Amino acid sequence: MGVIPDGAFVIADLEYTSWVGAHARNWSGPGEFKEIVQIGAVRVSGGAPLTETDAFVVLVAPTLNPRLSGYFSELTGITNADIAREGVAVADALGAFRAFVGDAPVLSHGRDDLVIAEECAEKGFDDPFAGHDWRDISPPIRAVTGDQLMSSELPAYFGLEPMGRAHDALADARALFGVLEHLRRKGGV
Repeated sequence: MGVIPDGAFVIADLEYTSWVGAHARNWSGPGEFKEIVQIGAVRVSGGAPLTETDAFVVLVAPTLNPRLSGYFSELTGITNADIAREGVAVADALGAFRAFVGDAPVLSHGRDDLVIAEECAEKGFDDPFAGHDWRDISPPIRAVTGDQLMSSELPAYFGLEPMGRAHDALADARALFGVLEHLRRKGGV
């Protein structure tokens, strides 16, 4: 697959607002917009074996749809009370995430970089990841699995232990890390 960069890199995952059927509609229903609610990431050393060297997680307070749907809370475990207690502005969350990433390439399972760009454009501030080395690893993983699986579903597909609650951004980033290390050991990446 050739997706693992030389040297250190970051694996990231986003959780963003959702409603029943939003995925199938590609968030085209009235009032639906993918607002970031959680960013999770792990910094990974280069070399063999790959090693998690640091982690990042932050909750974000959405503003276009400030009340999370019951569907979203059930899916992710993130509640409105969690956001009221710990949520920060998206610009602050992205700034902290950008500082965590530094110059390292970022890998995600899907185009999370576009979700960031769309939210920055919608809210009128600069995208801190514009021009950054951000790689979508879903096509090469799909080439192995033959199916478009969610990040949280991949460990089970490869016979690996789950990395935490599905649809938790940090757990999903760790799931991707486990899958990449597994595939690398098998000679697939």
